[in-house]
Amino acid sequence: MSDYETICLELDQNLAVLTFNRPQAMNALTAKMKEEILQVIRHIGNPKSGVRALLITGQGKGFCAGADLAESIQRKVDSGANLIDNYHPIMLELTSLQIPVISAVNGAAAGAGMSLAISADIVLAAKSAYFLQAFVNIGLCPDAGSTYILPRLIGEARARAMMMLGEKVSAETAKEWGMIYDVYDDDELMTIARGMADKIANGPSLSYAGIKKLISVSARNGYADQLQAEALVQRMASSSGDASEGIHAFLEKRKPLFKGC
Repeated sequence: MSDYETICLELDQNLAVLTFNRPQAMNALTAKMKEEILQVIRHIGNPKSGVRALLITGQGKGFCAGADLAESIQRKVDSGANLIDNYHPIMLELTSLQIPVISAVNGAAAGAGMSLAISADIVLAAKSAYFLQAFVNIGLCPDAGSTYILPRLIGEARARAMMMLGEKVSAETAKEWGMIYDVYDDDELMTIARGMADKIANGPSLSYAGIKKLISVSARNGYADQLQAEALVQRMASSSGDASEGIHAFLEKRKPLFKGC
Protein backbone atom coordinates (compact mmCIF):
# COMPACT_ATOMS: atom_id res chain seq x y z
CA MET A 1 0.00 0.00 0.00
CA SER A 2 1.18 3.51 -0.76
CA ASP A 3 1.59 6.27 1.76
CA TYR A 4 -1.39 8.47 2.57
CA GLU A 5 -1.70 12.18 3.29
CA THR A 6 -4.88 12.29 5.36
CA ILE A 7 -5.27 8.83 6.87
CA CYS A 8 -3.13 6.11 8.40
CA LEU A 9 -3.52 2.44 7.54
CA GLU A 10 -2.06 -0.30 9.70
CA LEU A 11 -2.19 -3.87 8.46
CA ASP A 12 -1.55 -6.32 11.29
CA GLN A 13 -1.98 -9.89 10.07
CA ASN A 14 -5.76 -10.27 9.59
CA LEU A 15 -6.70 -6.84 10.93
CA ALA A 16 -6.75 -3.45 9.20
CA VAL A 17 -6.81 -0.30 11.33
CA LEU A 18 -7.91 2.85 9.48
CA THR A 19 -7.22 6.09 11.35
CA PHE A 20 -8.46 9.45 10.11
CA ASN A 21 -5.39 11.67 10.36
CA ARG A 22 -6.29 15.37 10.19
CA PRO A 23 -6.36 16.05 13.94
CA GLN A 24 -5.78 19.77 13.43
CA ALA A 25 -9.20 19.91 11.73
CA MET A 26 -10.99 17.30 13.89
CA ASN A 27 -10.50 14.89 10.97
CA ALA A 28 -12.92 16.82 8.76
CA LEU A 29 -13.38 15.18 5.38
CA THR A 30 -11.57 16.77 2.43
CA ALA A 31 -11.68 15.61 -1.18
CA LYS A 32 -8.30 13.95 -0.73
CA MET A 33 -9.39 12.23 2.46
CA LYS A 34 -12.51 10.80 0.84
CA GLU A 35 -10.41 9.55 -2.05
CA GLU A 36 -7.98 7.82 0.29
CA ILE A 37 -10.72 6.28 2.46
CA LEU A 38 -12.38 4.78 -0.60
CA GLN A 39 -9.03 3.46 -1.82
CA VAL A 40 -8.50 1.67 1.50
CA ILE A 41 -12.03 0.23 1.58
CA ARG A 42 -11.56 -1.16 -1.92
CA HIS A 43 -8.19 -2.64 -1.03
CA ILE A 44 -9.33 -4.45 2.09
CA GLY A 45 -12.57 -5.52 0.41
CA ASN A 46 -10.52 -7.64 -1.98
CA PRO A 47 -10.40 -11.19 -0.57
CA LYS A 48 -6.75 -11.40 -1.67
CA SER A 49 -5.88 -8.67 0.86
CA GLY A 50 -6.17 -11.22 3.68
CA VAL A 51 -7.96 -8.67 5.88
CA ARG A 52 -10.69 -10.24 8.02
CA ALA A 53 -11.76 -7.23 10.13
CA LEU A 54 -11.58 -3.43 9.94
CA LEU A 55 -11.21 -1.04 12.87
CA ILE A 56 -11.88 2.66 12.22
CA THR A 57 -10.94 5.51 14.55
CA GLY A 58 -9.71 9.10 14.52
CA GLN A 59 -6.42 10.69 15.45
CA GLY A 60 -6.45 13.30 18.20
CA LYS A 61 -9.53 14.55 20.01
CA GLY A 62 -12.16 13.82 17.40
CA PHE A 63 -13.39 10.86 15.38
CA CYS A 64 -14.58 12.93 12.41
CA ALA A 65 -16.26 16.34 12.32
CA GLY A 66 -17.93 15.74 8.95
CA ALA A 67 -17.26 17.64 5.76
CA ASP A 68 -14.51 20.23 5.58
CA LEU A 69 -16.74 23.25 4.98
CA ALA A 70 -13.86 25.60 4.25
CA GLU A 71 -12.78 23.45 1.34
CA SER A 72 -16.36 23.10 0.09
CA ILE A 73 -16.82 26.88 -0.03
CA GLN A 74 -13.43 27.47 -1.60
CA ARG A 75 -14.03 24.90 -4.32
CA LYS A 76 -17.68 25.93 -4.83
CA VAL A 77 -18.75 22.32 -4.63
CA ASP A 78 -22.09 21.15 -6.04
CA SER A 79 -23.43 19.43 -2.93
CA GLY A 80 -25.58 16.91 -4.77
CA ALA A 81 -22.85 15.91 -7.18
CA ASN A 82 -20.34 15.73 -4.32
CA LEU A 83 -22.56 13.32 -2.42
CA ILE A 84 -23.24 11.12 -5.45
CA ASP A 85 -19.65 11.06 -6.69
CA ASN A 86 -17.67 11.03 -3.43
CA TYR A 87 -19.74 10.11 -0.38
CA HIS A 88 -22.08 7.50 -1.80
CA PRO A 89 -19.31 5.15 -3.03
CA ILE A 90 -17.70 5.26 0.43
CA MET A 91 -20.91 4.55 2.33
CA LEU A 92 -22.11 1.86 -0.07
CA GLU A 93 -18.81 0.04 -0.29
CA LEU A 94 -18.16 0.31 3.45
CA THR A 95 -21.52 -1.23 4.33
CA SER A 96 -21.08 -3.88 1.61
CA LEU A 97 -17.82 -5.20 3.05
CA GLN A 98 -18.07 -8.90 3.85
CA ILE A 99 -15.78 -8.45 6.85
CA PRO A 100 -16.83 -7.05 10.24
CA VAL A 101 -16.29 -3.32 10.75
CA ILE A 102 -15.75 -1.80 14.20
CA SER A 103 -15.65 1.93 14.90
CA ALA A 104 -13.96 3.36 17.98
CA VAL A 105 -15.40 6.85 18.43
CA ASN A 106 -12.84 8.84 20.40
CA GLY A 107 -14.46 12.29 20.27
CA ALA A 108 -16.83 14.24 18.05
CA ALA A 109 -18.68 12.22 15.40
CA ALA A 110 -20.62 14.87 13.48
CA GLY A 111 -22.40 15.07 10.14
CA ALA A 112 -20.97 12.61 7.65
CA GLY A 113 -18.47 11.60 10.34
CA MET A 114 -21.37 10.35 12.43
CA SER A 115 -22.66 8.39 9.44
CA LEU A 116 -19.27 6.73 9.06
CA ALA A 117 -19.20 5.87 12.76
CA ILE A 118 -22.65 4.32 13.00
CA SER A 119 -22.27 2.44 9.72
CA ALA A 120 -19.97 0.01 11.48
CA ASP A 121 -21.21 -3.38 12.63
CA ILE A 122 -20.05 -2.66 16.17
CA VAL A 123 -19.76 0.91 17.46
CA LEU A 124 -17.71 1.65 20.59
CA ALA A 125 -17.28 5.09 22.12
CA ALA A 126 -15.20 6.90 24.69
CA LYS A 127 -17.09 8.53 27.56
CA SER A 128 -16.12 11.96 26.21
CA ALA A 129 -17.40 11.16 22.72
CA TYR A 130 -20.58 12.62 21.31
CA PHE A 131 -22.75 12.27 18.22
CA LEU A 132 -24.14 15.25 16.35
CA GLN A 133 -26.49 15.66 13.40
CA ALA A 134 -24.97 19.03 12.67
CA PHE A 135 -26.58 19.72 9.30
CA VAL A 136 -29.51 21.85 10.48
CA ASN A 137 -27.13 24.17 12.35
CA ILE A 138 -25.78 25.41 9.02
CA GLY A 139 -29.03 25.28 7.08
CA LEU A 140 -28.49 21.88 5.45
CA CYS A 141 -30.30 18.54 5.45
CA PRO A 142 -28.84 15.28 6.75
CA ASP A 143 -26.99 13.18 4.21
CA ALA A 144 -24.34 10.43 3.85
CA GLY A 145 -26.97 7.85 4.74
CA SER A 146 -27.91 9.28 8.13
CA THR A 147 -31.64 9.48 7.34
CA TYR A 148 -31.57 5.76 6.52
CA ILE A 149 -29.29 4.45 9.28
CA LEU A 150 -30.33 6.55 12.26
CA PRO A 151 -34.12 5.88 12.34
CA ARG A 152 -33.41 2.16 12.12
CA LEU A 153 -31.11 2.35 15.13
CA ILE A 154 -32.98 4.66 17.49
CA GLY A 155 -36.48 5.02 16.02
CA GLU A 156 -38.06 7.82 14.03
CA ALA A 157 -38.98 10.04 16.98
CA ARG A 158 -35.45 10.29 18.32
CA ALA A 159 -33.93 10.49 14.84
CA ARG A 160 -36.19 13.42 13.91
CA ALA A 161 -35.33 15.21 17.14
CA MET A 162 -31.59 14.71 16.66
CA MET A 163 -31.77 16.01 13.10
CA MET A 164 -34.07 18.96 13.80
CA LEU A 165 -32.55 20.12 17.09
CA GLY A 166 -28.93 19.73 16.00
CA GLU A 167 -27.82 19.04 19.57
CA LYS A 168 -25.02 16.83 20.82
CA VAL A 169 -25.94 13.36 22.04
CA SER A 170 -23.51 11.96 24.60
CA ALA A 171 -21.96 8.53 24.30
CA GLU A 172 -23.93 7.31 27.31
CA THR A 173 -27.22 8.49 25.81
CA ALA A 174 -26.30 6.95 22.46
CA LYS A 175 -25.79 3.62 24.24
CA GLU A 176 -29.10 3.97 26.10
CA TRP A 177 -30.89 4.64 22.80
CA GLY A 178 -29.33 1.64 21.08
CA MET A 179 -27.24 3.70 18.66
CA ILE A 180 -23.96 2.16 19.80
CA TYR A 181 -22.80 -1.00 21.53
CA ASP A 182 -20.84 0.25 24.54
CA VAL A 183 -18.97 3.11 26.23
CA TYR A 184 -15.54 2.99 27.85
CA ASP A 185 -13.18 5.29 29.72
CA ASP A 186 -11.24 7.43 27.28
CA ASP A 187 -7.89 5.86 28.09
CA GLU A 188 -9.30 2.33 27.69
CA LEU A 189 -11.20 2.75 24.41
CA MET A 190 -8.48 1.80 21.94
CA THR A 191 -7.14 -1.05 24.04
CA ILE A 192 -10.60 -2.60 24.25
CA ALA A 193 -11.43 -1.84 20.62
CA ARG A 194 -8.16 -3.32 19.41
CA GLY A 195 -8.66 -6.46 21.49
CA MET A 196 -12.18 -6.90 20.16
CA ALA A 197 -11.05 -6.29 16.58
CA ASP A 198 -8.17 -8.77 16.92
CA LYS A 199 -10.57 -11.41 18.24
CA ILE A 200 -12.96 -10.91 15.34
CA ALA A 201 -10.13 -10.79 12.79
CA ASN A 202 -9.17 -14.29 13.91
CA GLY A 203 -12.73 -15.59 14.05
CA PRO A 204 -14.94 -17.50 11.60
CA SER A 205 -15.08 -15.08 8.67
CA LEU A 206 -17.86 -16.85 6.75
CA SER A 207 -19.99 -16.81 9.89
CA TYR A 208 -19.54 -13.04 10.21
CA ALA A 209 -20.36 -12.53 6.54
CA GLY A 210 -23.52 -14.57 7.01
CA ILE A 211 -24.56 -12.55 10.05
CA LYS A 212 -24.08 -9.29 8.14
CA LYS A 213 -26.13 -10.58 5.21
CA LEU A 214 -28.97 -11.91 7.33
CA ILE A 215 -29.33 -8.73 9.38
CA SER A 216 -29.25 -6.66 6.18
CA VAL A 217 -32.08 -8.57 4.47
CA SER A 218 -34.18 -8.93 7.64
CA ALA A 219 -35.40 -5.33 7.35
CA ARG A 220 -37.26 -6.09 4.14
CA ASN A 221 -38.08 -9.77 4.62
CA GLY A 222 -41.20 -11.26 6.08
CA TYR A 223 -40.79 -13.98 8.71
CA ALA A 224 -41.03 -16.88 6.27
CA ASP A 225 -38.59 -15.23 3.88
CA GLN A 226 -36.13 -14.65 6.70
CA LEU A 227 -36.35 -18.27 7.79
CA GLN A 228 -35.51 -19.28 4.23
CA ALA A 229 -32.60 -16.84 4.11
CA GLU A 230 -31.27 -18.30 7.36
CA ALA A 231 -31.43 -21.81 5.94
CA LEU A 232 -29.49 -20.84 2.81
CA VAL A 233 -26.81 -18.94 4.71
CA GLN A 234 -26.51 -21.71 7.29
CA ARG A 235 -25.99 -24.25 4.50
CA MET A 236 -23.03 -22.19 3.30
CA ALA A 237 -21.59 -21.68 6.78
CA SER A 238 -21.97 -25.31 7.84
CA SER A 239 -19.91 -26.52 4.89
CA SER A 240 -16.95 -24.28 5.77
CA GLY A 241 -13.67 -25.41 7.26
CA ASP A 242 -14.24 -23.08 10.20
CA ALA A 243 -17.54 -24.77 11.07
CA SER A 244 -15.83 -28.16 11.04
CA GLU A 245 -13.03 -26.79 13.22
CA GLY A 246 -15.49 -25.11 15.60
CA ILE A 247 -17.55 -28.28 16.10
CA HIS A 248 -14.48 -30.47 16.62
CA ALA A 249 -12.99 -27.95 19.04
CA PHE A 250 -16.25 -27.89 21.01
CA LEU A 251 -16.38 -31.67 21.25
CA GLU A 252 -12.70 -31.86 22.15
CA LYS A 253 -13.09 -29.08 24.74
CA ARG A 254 -10.41 -26.87 23.21
CA LYS A 255 -10.21 -23.40 21.71
CA PRO A 256 -10.97 -23.36 17.97
CA LEU A 257 -8.37 -22.19 15.49
CA PHE A 258 -10.36 -20.45 12.76
CA LYS A 259 -8.72 -19.79 9.41
CA GLY A 260 -11.40 -17.67 7.78
CA CYS A 261 -12.51 -20.27 5.27
